[in-house]
Amino acid sequence: MSQVLMKKTLGISSICPVVLTLLASPAHSADNEGLLGYSSASTKTQQDWEAKFRAIPDPVNLRAYMQRLSARPHHVGSAYDKDNAEWILARLREWGLDAKIETYDVLFPTPKQRALELTAPTRFTAKLEEPTIPGDPTTSQHDEQLPSYNAYSIDGDVTAPLVYVNFGVPDDYEMLDRLGVSVKGAIVIARYGGSWRGIKPKLAAEHGAVGCLIYSDPHEDGYFQGADYPAGPYRPKDSVQRGSVMDMPVRAGDPLTPNVGATANAKRLALSEVETLTKIPVLPISYADAQPLLAAMAGRVAPDAWRGALPLTYHVGPGPAQAHLKVAFNWDTKTLYDVVARIPGSAEPDEWIIRGNHHDAWVNGAFDPVSGAVALLEEARGLGALLRQGWRPKRTVILCFWDGEEPGLLGSTEWAEDHADELRQHAAVYINSDGNGRGFLSVGGSHTLEKFINGVARDIEDPEAKISVWKRKQLSRLSTSSSADAASQEPRTRPDLRIDALGSGSDYSPFLDYLGVASLDLGFSGESKDGSYHSIYDDFAAYAKFADGEFVYGRALAQTAGTAVMRLADADLLPYDFNDFSETIHRYVTEVEKLAHDVHDQIVDRNRRIDDGVYAAINDPREKLLPPPRESVPPFLNFAPLDNGWVALQNAAEQYDKALAHAAANGGSALAQASLRDANQKLVAVERALTLSDGLPGRPWYKNQIYAPGFYTGYGVKTLPAVRESIEQKQWKQAEEQIARVGKVLENTGEAIASATAALNRAAP
Repeated sequence: MSQVLMKKTLGISSICPVVLTLLASPAHSADNEGLLGYSSASTKTQQDWEAKFRAIPDPVNLRAYMQRLSARPHHVGSAYDKDNAEWILARLREWGLDAKIETYDVLFPTPKQRALELTAPTRFTAKLEEPTIPGDPTTSQHDEQLPSYNAYSIDGDVTAPLVYVNFGVPDDYEMLDRLGVSVKGAIVIARYGGSWRGIKPKLAAEHGAVGCLIYSDPHEDGYFQGADYPAGPYRPKDSVQRGSVMDMPVRAGDPLTPNVGATANAKRLALSEVETLTKIPVLPISYADAQPLLAAMAGRVAPDAWRGALPLTYHVGPGPAQAHLKVAFNWDTKTLYDVVARIPGSAEPDEWIIRGNHHDAWVNGAFDPVSGAVALLEEARGLGALLRQGWRPKRTVILCFWDGEEPGLLGSTEWAEDHADELRQHAAVYINSDGNGRGFLSVGGSHTLEKFINGVARDIEDPEAKISVWKRKQLSRLSTSSSADAASQEPRTRPDLRIDALGSGSDYSPFLDYLGVASLDLGFSGESKDGSYHSIYDDFAAYAKFADGEFVYGRALAQTAGTAVMRLADADLLPYDFNDFSETIHRYVTEVEKLAHDVHDQIVDRNRRIDDGVYAAINDPREKLLPPPRESVPPFLNFAPLDNGWVALQNAAEQYDKALAHAAANGGSALAQASLRDANQKLVAVERALTLSDGLPGRPWYKNQIYAPGFYTGYGVKTLPAVRESIEQKQWKQAEEQIARVGKVLENTGEAIASATAALNRAAP
């Protein structure tokens, strides 16, 4: 709804109370203004409860929780992982919440053998160890620490030439082709960055490599950025980034129990049947261990953009460097401990607002995930305090501390698959957090919730700037504007700040991507520095010194997420909005249409350059670069189904707004709760309409047709993924098919919005 319409409708005194504030802009929710989704009568009560809640989170508690939870390594299967789960459970019960632990048994391999040697032209044996840092006590807990490794790498013992592949992403392999370098039969060495780590061995195997090494180059993750730990926050030379290389773009969760919860009696695949393990052995290493390998390589000098910050000349290879890589794993089943608390809804118990953060870590995990988990703990304590004061949420609130996120979103995925039928019926919104730092509020999620979360952000004070976190974010975006054009000035002119689309990489994925539950991911970042990611140096000492040592942004996260949970749980009408959503979809449609035209024009231009002899003429005979291959000119795609689907979606969004305006203009009696229940159920169904039961092409687990992680990006999102990736991969027949399918999804979503509109019209005739 436009600002003009909002002002006119607010000037009518006889507006039905629920509809009145549904029409209000969420620009600010001061005491004299309404909240999105609330009646005028319930707004003031809600604001009072929210103010009480926001006064509760205490940095002293956040600090104490972090010291407790990060005191020892607590990876999946460790004694302290279970101990932490039981401690969290005890706190939740102490605060008066009905809580329990739900267990799942999952495949979690751990290393039993790791070896890396340079065998030619000289000999070098990698240390593969992270040393204790004097003055940082938990770095000495070596007996409890998981060694550095990549989970879900296969066993392997290979000796082969080394080839440097930069970040190991598709563009890098295209450049290798032009350099005349093949990785077939080689061990590739790739630096972290450019994509999620699991993409690197995946692409290497597709190109014929027999092994993969991944290292942290100081250019992205070390002294090039600033002083390394402990003098500064950046990764020291012997630090290693652990992490999963499960093929999560295919499916998240336990590899042995696809699509079902990994309960004790679940049917399990044989290890040979698992499709999400790597095809080649993989090992992460430090830049101290990588440097002798890279220094021993010859061949072509790496392109400018491929050069890191180590004191050497980066060569591509192959030869004369040759390496021996051996990894072997214990392929064990370990128990996960998800801690789940439930606050029953007083009026709409069958509508669920779910809030989650994981509690497991690769080692001590102060940044990742404890900084987010402690905020959720303070939210739980705050909600428990409100319950004792008489607050009761209208909808059921479920608070979840997930286990097994680090290896592959295991705890959240198994819980979501185990309870899939209930969640499809009852889950209204999922709110996630993971790590938390200092700086600016970062929000990603479903664009049906964009307007809602903008309203919440306007009510949270930034602990350092002493303005709202919304205002600080707006000003930060304006500070990076390089011109006075409309796009650069959008943070000033658009009522709502845009939120990011979500791909994968945290526990929202099974809710958003698999179940079609509207989701948000929240956290503060931008000013804290963290070079300890997934290493033994991610601990309390580093966090307190270089991140949110005062824990005031931990409090801000608890205030933000807790306010969002309360506001969703108590709203008369769920505060979805379809204007921001339909506008965002239009942007995505425009993007994929432009992508198709750009790919077509690029191929035509490149073929013309080949025919004209451009590449041959400019080639340096001493540093030959092969011309790119000639490609068939793609057909022009028919985007009419996608355009028509978006128009249907836009029209439905406009009709929904008109229904609100009509109800306000006609006044009328108060909306009946039974009618609101129908409208709310129809609103929840809108997000489900964005899914297809058979999922994305070749990826049936990913059912959402608007958001998904990229097949070759991993965490990074691809919007309208079936269409976008078909174009990127130049699968033109599939692209035509997916344009029609996704266009129909948009039409179906428009029909779902129309059903919600009809229910609202019945509630306020």
